[in-house]
Amino acid sequence: MAATIKDVARKAKVSTATVSLVIHNNDRISSETKTRVKRAIQELNYHPFRSARGLASQKSGNLGFIVTDDHFSRSEPFYTQIFLGTEFQARESEYYVLLTTIPSDFNERENTPRFVLEKNVEGIILAGKIPHKLIQKLDNYTIPLVFIDYYFSPSQHPVVMIDNISGGLKATQHLIDCGHKDIAFIAGDLQHPSISERFQGYKMALQSAGIPFREELTQYDEPYPAREQGYLAIKKLLNRKVQFTAIFACNDAMAIGIVQYLKEKNIPVPSAISVIGFDDVEANLSLDPPLTSIRVPKVEMGIQAVKIMTEILTRKHTGPRKLLMPVELVIRGSTCKRQGEVSLYK
Repeated sequence: MAATIKDVARKAKVSTATVSLVIHNNDRISSETKTRVKRAIQELNYHPFRSARGLASQKSGNLGFIVTDDHFSRSEPFYTQIFLGTEFQARESEYYVLLTTIPSDFNERENTPRFVLEKNVEGIILAGKIPHKLIQKLDNYTIPLVFIDYYFSPSQHPVVMIDNISGGLKATQHLIDCGHKDIAFIAGDLQHPSISERFQGYKMALQSAGIPFREELTQYDEPYPAREQGYLAIKKLLNRKVQFTAIFACNDAMAIGIVQYLKEKNIPVPSAISVIGFDDVEANLSLDPPLTSIRVPKVEMGIQAVKIMTEILTRKHTGPRKLLMPVELVIRGSTCKRQGEVSLYK
């Protein structure tokens, strides 16, 4: 027979009311009592009936997670890892995460998530670039929002961001340290704050090293930073007949597309062109050569977003704030020391 709240109260030597307050994380209960009750809950494998909790507290215990279709796929695992982090922390905080995807060309009538219409979530986490129409609609509901890897200025909501400027600096400085001066920058969707900040870091590193910024070495008019766009972007860059020895791609997806195209054209990586990406997704390890990248703590970003949301819901913190997640350089086989002049155009 499943354990009841009375069993927990009896084992922890407290009242059932105290057990209920601990379950709802009430601040009036001492940390010692909370520890004792939680230990009893764990030992008895007690699971409070979620709908009953909702009726008692007028809360659903649910958090929404919204991401666009093109951000959430096998080929683009970045946001999948972020979602995993939210799931880990939600369990710890006794919330359920309800995931939904929406199309990039959001239509209010057809694509508004059901949990929004039914008011079945206490807060919503939005990951990646979300259509402004949806954000404006959500702002009409008095529901807390936390953004991950995206914001639009001025932001009225908390956001968990990557330290993109630092990452752009690290990526470009690594190529400079390898002896490269003619460094291309390839990106998609420069309106995305993360991408524009990486571009800013790229230019800052060039300036610091006394290397002039050259617009002809940039290709950033692709609509989306995916593999296919990386493939197309390097093709456009090579068609200009400009000489370069290294590429900083705004993310790993584009970098993988770049390497694919270079291989097809028999341009060796890294002996002819060094390539560095950004994000450090698992697909890098199967690439030949393995991709040098900027590692982003993807799971931790999801964890931090839920922690911020929990603070908002328990009224421990309100108002906008920006949390920057640190990044690190991971050197693999796709970058190397500059090996003299290698002509790309024969």
